[in-house]
Amino acid sequence: MRTTDRAAIAEKVGLGRVVSAALIGATIEWYDFFLYGVVAGIVLNKLYFPASDPLVSTLLAYSTFAVGFVTRPLGGVIFGHFGDRIGRKSMLVITLMMMGVATFLIGLVPTYKQIGVAAPILLLLLRIFQGIGLGGEWGGAVLMAFEYAPPDKRGLYASIPQIGLALGLCIASGVVAALSYGLTDEQFLAWGWRLAFLLSAILVAVGAYIRLNVMETPEFAKVKETNREAAIPFVVMMRDYPGNVIAGMGARTIDGVFFNIFAVFSIGYLTGTVKVPRTEALLGVTAAAILLCATIPLAGWLSDRLGRTRVYAWGSLITGFSAFPAFWLFLNSGGNTAMIWLALIIPFGIFYASVYGPEAALFSELFPARVRYTGISFVYQFSGIFASGLTPIIATALLQYSGADEPWFVCAYCAFAGLVSAASAIWIGRRVRRAALREPTHPETHQWARTRAI
Repeated sequence: MRTTDRAAIAEKVGLGRVVSAALIGATIEWYDFFLYGVVAGIVLNKLYFPASDPLVSTLLAYSTFAVGFVTRPLGGVIFGHFGDRIGRKSMLVITLMMMGVATFLIGLVPTYKQIGVAAPILLLLLRIFQGIGLGGEWGGAVLMAFEYAPPDKRGLYASIPQIGLALGLCIASGVVAALSYGLTDEQFLAWGWRLAFLLSAILVAVGAYIRLNVMETPEFAKVKETNREAAIPFVVMMRDYPGNVIAGMGARTIDGVFFNIFAVFSIGYLTGTVKVPRTEALLGVTAAAILLCATIPLAGWLSDRLGRTRVYAWGSLITGFSAFPAFWLFLNSGGNTAMIWLALIIPFGIFYASVYGPEAALFSELFPARVRYTGISFVYQFSGIFASGLTPIIATALLQYSGADEPWFVCAYCAFAGLVSAASAIWIGRRVRRAALREPTHPETHQWARTRAI
């Protein structure tokens, strides 16, 4: 089918349908992935990593959480390769099924008390499959929206699949909070938490049906028609765009660090140090995630109007340094729910959107279509090892070093991440402008450099 025919069909079917498919699938994937993070510090540390020292068991549980991030680059490279060679759509269906099956099986794994060391080993293996699946999922979902969208609205449309993170986290923390509220502690630990993982089977069935009914993106279809596919996309990416890869990974730092401090680490901190009931902490994170559903596309829209790197750079600084007043409010809240929720909702529900909203389009514009799936997947997933997967462990260690009542090293960690990302975003803007000057005949790059860079 010719590109013009595909474009006509795409217009007839509607961009909304494509974006909806990307959003729903991304929501399911993030629900699966972060459900593990939500329960890691409150359930899995007790049932699968028993130890005489609660700190040790928590660190072990967070270590398997980190494994999911370590394996994500592998998934990004594998599915990015085939996504750039075969197509975006087919990879999205495969990754969705991989994540869903792994999550469902986690809900069936016996505890350490029942089968001994085999329990954490099985948990680790399933977490690896989760990581591989999500490693290929994110890039494909983003590109379905980005490559279908009009050039002047790509920030907005590429940000819509990003809402999947907020919805996935909202559903994950909300389901766990509901189960925690409706069941006794004994029931929740015995079987209640498993229901949240088993629910994944229903969500995956719905997501797979929707994704099977969308078409390949017109931009990649044009690459196929003209036989411009990269033989080995990863090699082409590293050979031709090494600076873009480094800049993208630097920009990603604040996203990974801040998200995991406020969505994962904060739950254990609030329940363990501030002595807030588990349900209240989970509901606070859920409220922030609900707000993100509105602020993420707003930030994407602003990046189309004000400039991608400008919004991202300022957002990185504000987001990183907001950890200081947030943790001050945690410590001085006296257990007041309103203050704690305020400290979660403003930094996480508003400031964080200023980086996560424009991020998808920012990374997509770093690479041409022939290596774009591989490029954005590698940048996002490889940097996630350090920016995301290790963050709960680093934060726990920093808190242990400074003392639970002095979380300022954790806050400084967030601020440093913000500085790194802001500098990287500025660097990206300058690289794009220089590329436009070198290749003024490339209309897409030239237009973006004139209207979207700093």
